[in-house]
Amino acid sequence: MTRRIGLFGGTFDPPHLAHLALARAAVTGLRLDEVRWIPAGAPWQKTRNITSAAHREEMVHLAIAGEPRFVLDRCEIQRGGASYTLDTVRKLQAEQPGAEWVLLLGQDQYGSLHTWRNWQDLVRLVQLAVANRPGDPVLLHADVARLPHHDVPIPPMDISSSDIRRRVLAGESINGLVPPDVASYIARHRLYKDAAAH
Repeated sequence: MTRRIGLFGGTFDPPHLAHLALARAAVTGLRLDEVRWIPAGAPWQKTRNITSAAHREEMVHLAIAGEPRFVLDRCEIQRGGASYTLDTVRKLQAEQPGAEWVLLLGQDQYGSLHTWRNWQDLVRLVQLAVANRPGDPVLLHADVARLPHHDVPIPPMDISSSDIRRRVLAGESINGLVPPDVASYIARHRLYKDAAAH
């Protein structure tokens, strides 16, 4: 039987409960055998300072612990250099040529897909699955809007990594926004205490 594998890439700085909600909904709704969580090594479109790959990798590890269909994939961190999704997909497809690959996108990623390197080549290799939050429309490039995609319904969740970083810097609680083990890790390592990282 063909394995259906979800690819969930991102900076994950930090991973939060909305990331988990999307991944869980995709497993159920799209009948995925697993979701590969792929922390970006060097996100080429990010202009702010990014938390070290080692910290982001460990936070993803903590966030997905106990979820048997969630897998931490270190391929972009190990590859080094700028992280391009097309390179990652080609590598994974070469390793598992018989699998079906489903690219999981948050709405912000979906809205900027047309800015990704060689995105037209990428969408020929994967199925697209997009977080569908009611009442939260996304503006799409015309070429992206014509692409077939799966909607992944998730509940409205006003959670973002940037807001979590802001809250930590301001000394505010992040309980209920990230898994408890991730919150403990952030506190233990004093992450996001530097305004330059925002």
